[in-house]
Amino acid sequence: MKEFVYKTKIQENQLDVFGHVNNARYLEIFESARWDILEDSGIGLSHIQKTKIGPVILEANVKYKKELKGRDLITIVSTCKITDKHAILRIDQQIIKEDGKIAAEAVFTLGMMNLESRKLVAPPVEWAKAFELVPSP
Repeated sequence: MKEFVYKTKIQENQLDVFGHVNNARYLEIFESARWDILEDSGIGLSHIQKTKIGPVILEANVKYKKELKGRDLITIVSTCKITDKHAILRIDQQIIKEDGKIAAEAVFTLGMMNLESRKLVAPPVEWAKAFELVPSP
């Protein structure tokens, strides 16, 4: 299973009154990493609007392990797989601090939605290639 790596720096606008990243901002950081995978493979917002097929989050589970502060350099590592239902994707992500410690772990369950019929569909070939999807063992 391929690991996708996205690096970024925590900005001041991501901090809360405690001087660390607010829990909701972690979801945005994870999402930025997922968009990076799509953009790098040629699937971006314009492709989604053109094909009328795109991902929707069905479930999110986040474990917060270490505090993130302003200017922390982080790496988000993502792995993807298709579940037994063949229309549902699972993306595991970790935010890793510069010292190698895991700041947060998340599991996202996504479906590919046909935006016209408003129904889930199997991932199109270009999506399967972008995420290098393989069936679950």
